[in-house]
Amino acid sequence: MKKYLLISCVVLFSTSLFSQTIYKELPSRSLNTTRDIKIKLPDNYDPESPIKHPVIIVFDGDYLFEPVLGQVHFQTYFKEMPESIVVGIVQGEERFYDGYFDELTGMPFESGKRFYDFVQNELLPYVDDNYNTSPFRVAIGHNMMANFINSYLFTDEPVFQAYINISPDYKGTMSSNLATRLGHLKNDVFYYVATSDKDVPSIRNNIRETSSVLKTLDTQKLTFYYDELKGDSHYTLVTGALSKALDKIFEIYKPLDEKEINEKVLTYDGTLDDYIVNRYERIEEYFGIIKPITEEEFSEIATIAEERDDLESLQNIGKLANKQDPNSLLGTYYLALHAEKIGKNKRATKYYESALLLGETTIIDKDYIKSKIESIQQLAIDDNENEDEDEEN
Repeated sequence: MKKYLLISCVVLFSTSLFSQTIYKELPSRSLNTTRDIKIKLPDNYDPESPIKHPVIIVFDGDYLFEPVLGQVHFQTYFKEMPESIVVGIVQGEERFYDGYFDELTGMPFESGKRFYDFVQNELLPYVDDNYNTSPFRVAIGHNMMANFINSYLFTDEPVFQAYINISPDYKGTMSSNLATRLGHLKNDVFYYVATSDKDVPSIRNNIRETSSVLKTLDTQKLTFYYDELKGDSHYTLVTGALSKALDKIFEIYKPLDEKEINEKVLTYDGTLDDYIVNRYERIEEYFGIIKPITEEEFSEIATIAEERDDLESLQNIGKLANKQDPNSLLGTYYLALHAEKIGKNKRATKYYESALLLGETTIIDKDYIKSKIESIQQLAIDDNENEDEDEEN
């Protein structure tokens, strides 16, 4: 019975998700025909909102669009990645012609070049013109089309910033050309490639050789990821690769986790407000998204500041929290805590009293702040009594 209910929920979820997909016929001068595309907007998409969304272009949208869509929805739900616009290109019987390549270089040739131009000069501008898009674009391809998406790297200003290559069938000199190109990037690029121990042997071996070279590239502009999955075939590795790829590409977007705290925050040489500000500036730089620092993250870095007796960081965190949300008591609370720790109890009391007039948070409630005020007042009474006893003696 439980298994039946689980399957029913999955079916209902999938039906609801995919029923929201927009199907369009996009006219193309490059192809001299129309091309079917699928578009899935974020669930709460608002065309009037200033919020921008990364764009994920799915080649082989006939069969790859739905797995990508499911994974994006899953990771977005748990705030592991930003809400994104997913676009699938239906290729069908045109796939061979879309991916047609020069046998020497592996680059798009003839009908492949026309499809290349369609994506770059017609599809992407159409999406940008009609939806709220950020500058961050992801290309996803499998097998032959994974080889194809790499061709977009060979320009001064690549139109994609992230490349998910699922079992790419590198053609011609594409592998060696990739190593040269990725070693001389002007802009930041995320490059992910996956194979498996059960993949097509010739494809797997080529991927292994190519990845071993790419791993050695010494450039700060390239973020390279390689996965070799276990037990999956050339086709079943798609799901696992998508999960890992999106998880890694959007890693910085996630809230602070224990690994980052231990490896980066605790060892950070500077005030912790600088660390968290720099982190979110990188999110804006990479993805074109302005994301607020969460209350939980403020709490975590403030706790670390307290533990290492870093009172400057504690004060700066309070100022930062107030700047982000002046109606929340969180920032004022940290300023009060800082004043209390440096022995300025009158100032601390004023801050705590001011915090009581502001909006409550999930981290600090007003009853706790009242207890802090009472504690300071009791401390003042005890100090006065001790002074009186000293005078009597």
